[in-house]
Amino acid sequence: MTTATRRRWVLHVDMDQFIAAVEVLRRPELAGKPVVVGGRGDPTERGVVSTASYEARAFGVGSGMPLRVALKKLPDAVFLPVDADAYTAASDAVMETLRGLGVVVEVLGWDEAFLGVETEDPVAFAHRVHDAVFDATALHCSVGIGDNKLRAKIATDFGKPQGIYTLTQANWFDVMGERGTDALWGIGKKTAKKLAGMGITTVTALAATDDAVLAAEFGPKTGPWIGTKGRGVDTSPVSSQPWIARSHSRETTFQQDLDDWNAVTDEVRKLALKVRDDLLAENRKAVRVTLKVRYVPFETHTTTAALAEETFDPEVIAGAAAALVDRLDHSRKVRLMGVRLQMTPPEAQTLANTAGDESGT
Repeated sequence: MTTATRRRWVLHVDMDQFIAAVEVLRRPELAGKPVVVGGRGDPTERGVVSTASYEARAFGVGSGMPLRVALKKLPDAVFLPVDADAYTAASDAVMETLRGLGVVVEVLGWDEAFLGVETEDPVAFAHRVHDAVFDATALHCSVGIGDNKLRAKIATDFGKPQGIYTLTQANWFDVMGERGTDALWGIGKKTAKKLAGMGITTVTALAATDDAVLAAEFGPKTGPWIGTKGRGVDTSPVSSQPWIARSHSRETTFQQDLDDWNAVTDEVRKLALKVRDDLLAENRKAVRVTLKVRYVPFETHTTTAALAEETFDPEVIAGAAAALVDRLDHSRKVRLMGVRLQMTPPEAQTLANTAGDESGT
């Protein structure tokens, strides 16, 4: 009889239809009904779907879809407004439950986290995770088991809902080999399209591509990094250090299309000043401004520029954001504008970098 070896595993915990599930907990009469959460809960207004219950997803309603499109697909759905405070409270309860298991917990957002676990039976531990979360919150989760974060993250989707799935080096190509490259965590549709233009359409093909070929197309750092995705390689550790934002952003969706570009510029200035207030709260100055525009009907573009120096100056920040409006297509109508400000690193990180520089001289 062989004894299982105790070793390090990565588990990815993903709450099932999290926002919708929180709403159903508060309104049990919604169980089993198609629920769509987004905006102010009025599907006749402009806004996007934050999440949809599985019952709504069966009719093609999904996150990021305009609420008006969701209404056309599913006029009988229950539409609810976003309640960020309720989701934050539920998320906090989930994450505290995970920390109570005595493992390293890396929070990824409201509804997901990586766990660094040392065990001889990861499947049994995954069941323990699910049961602990459900007992504490009455919310279900799915758990992906991997020998690194990439594989654990991808594994979760194979187990949904309320399931457990294991993806490791041993079964990587059996499971993923013939799938498209956009099935890989970190590879988006644009990158997948570019890879397809190179004749690379599957995970196996990507894994077999020489790093030099990828570097020539995507750059010396990004190209080889894309190659590691195809091979299922990820050396990043599970860390309990809190995630630190590099930027803050605000955006607004106009209920009526704007074709007055003076009005657009005014809105951009207002957004920039709101984001500046977010930076003041963290005491981290702005170093770069990015402008996001969504033209009618639903085409999105961004443009960006570095600031001459790091600053909190409201006139500099608002002026830089407004200047980017000149780069946009003024012949088109606008339905959404957004402003993002990249910040200086946190003080502790800056001091650490300075100490490292000094020790190396």
